[in-house]
Amino acid sequence: MKLKFLFIALCCLYVTTGANAQTKNRAFLDYIEKYKDIAIEQMDRHGIPASITLAQGLLESGAGSSPLAQRSNNHFGIKCGSSWLGATTTHFDDGRNECFRVYESVRDSYEDHSQFLHKERYMRLYRLSVTDYKGWARGLKSCGYATSPTYADRLIGIIELYELNRFDRDKNAPVIIPERRPVNDVVLNVHPIHKNNDVLCIVANVNDTWESLAREMAISKNKLIKYNEAYDGMPITPGEFIYLGKKQSKAAKQYGGEYWHHVQYGESMYSIAQKYGISLKKLYKMNFKSTDYTPIAGDLLKVR
Repeated sequence: MKLKFLFIALCCLYVTTGANAQTKNRAFLDYIEKYKDIAIEQMDRHGIPASITLAQGLLESGAGSSPLAQRSNNHFGIKCGSSWLGATTTHFDDGRNECFRVYESVRDSYEDHSQFLHKERYMRLYRLSVTDYKGWARGLKSCGYATSPTYADRLIGIIELYELNRFDRDKNAPVIIPERRPVNDVVLNVHPIHKNNDVLCIVANVNDTWESLAREMAISKNKLIKYNEAYDGMPITPGEFIYLGKKQSKAAKQYGGEYWHHVQYGESMYSIAQKYGISLKKLYKMNFKSTDYTPIAGDLLKVR
């Protein structure tokens, strides 16, 4: 099970109000209040820190806003696997129409997540203290739970910002929810994380900027721009993939052989490169085009 957006989204950690003031995200606080007791229940039953379970749930479900969480009670992006005999659904993740588990309740999703962490590869984590959330976060990453290089830092950031480690020490710790903020506060989007062409990515929303995405994804703005072959100030198109790592030199295997991309009205070489998760430079090269070439509707392009 890899990070999606899985996953999540990555989650939004901040709310901006005026001159760089920062406070906690209301959606995160509501999620914590709603599910902290289940996370504590899992800690008592399985020995996994409640802070880790909550942070993973927040991160992978976008604070419960992801389609998998909303429609299938799947808060951790767990795929079907050969052993799953329950209900299933299809969803875009590493590829289209992938099989994911459907749960009757959120509690069932949390329980299945705990069972997932009883695999042999995670056994060494149980030697850590239940209060060692940093060790658990870094251990999950080193055991291969997620491919994102910043996964552990994101979990730790969420735990520390929302003081989730309180629940590891005190099961009765309250969630302090502030008064609702003025409507003119700007709340950053919560982005589930996907993989396209084996590269981690998110799908851009309407108000995204390079600055907001870099902050949300815990990555430098310059790296984010470089990975997407963009430039500072370049507008981000809603619905387009934004990559969190270096794109590939060619598209996935299913786009090889006799496959050609049929250019649609409004597409550019850049948007096509983003669609398939390939280098813009390589896209020009494999089609023997110079950088002044502009595709028109009906053109055929190789992507692998």
